[in-house]
Parts: sequence; C-alpha cells; structure tokens
Amino acid sequence: MTDGDGWLECTHGHRHWGRFGAAGLLAVAPGPYVLLQHRAPWSHGGDTWGVPGGARTSTETAEQAARRETVEETGLDLADLVVHAEHVLDHGTWSYTTFVGSLPERRPVVADRESVDLRWVAVDEVDAMPLHVAFAESWPALRRLLP
Repeated sequence: MTDGDGWLECTHGHRHWGRFGAAGLLAVAPGPYVLLQHRAPWSHGGDTWGVPGGARTSTETAEQAARRETVEETGLDLADLVVHAEHVLDHGTWSYTTFVGSLPERRPVVADRESVDLRWVAVDEVDAMPLHVAFAESWPALRRLLP
C-alpha cells in the first residue's frame, strides 16, 4: 500500500482510486502493437482491458507513477522507453494521465495479481476488445497520439 492509495470523490461526484490522482502507460512497439492489461475481476473496472497503471503517491510525478505501476504490474523493461505524448482525463480534484511511449520491440511481460493477462495487441484490434470504460473513452484520442 502506498500513501496515494484510497478512494477520492472528484468535483464531478465520481469515486476514483488514488488520492493524488493516477497514471498509466500505453506502451507501443513496432507493428504497431500496444501493451494492454486484462484487469483482475476484483479491481475497479475489473474483467476489462486497459493500460497498466494506478495511484500516484504524494511525492511522485504522473510519469514516475506510470512507470512504477507499469513495472510493478508487468515486469516490463522501460530502460529505453521514449515518451511521446500524454493524455489527461481531468476531473478537477482528480486526474488520470496516460503516457504514450515507444519501445524498440515487443518485450516479455509477467502478469502480477492485478492482471488476468497481459498482451501485445495490434492497434487495429483494440476496438474489438472489452475495454475499461475510461480507456474506451480515451482510446480515440490516444490512438491519434501513437508515434
């Protein structure tokens, strides 16, 4: 548990996980492919697909949180990740920042307890998957940000 864990009600009246906001990473590899996480059924928006990510701590930037959460949830080597863009879902007192970053190739990943599966998905196949509601809403904008 980190100091950012916990629920917060935003100015729009929605409940969000992460008292200091949250962040995730949309990793992109040649093809293009994106790395998606099949969320555990018990998690918020469970049994859907989205990006690895989670709550920010009080002392980290959104990008630091996105990188930390991605490594924790996937074991992905991000040493040579190049971040190209970010997309912010702003709810006033709470926000979720998705970073779009490229890797030179698809790399092995290992699912942690928060994941049913992790998969490199061809960009053209993403829309056919049962997506997390917030990711589905952001996907058209994120797709335009792909390198």
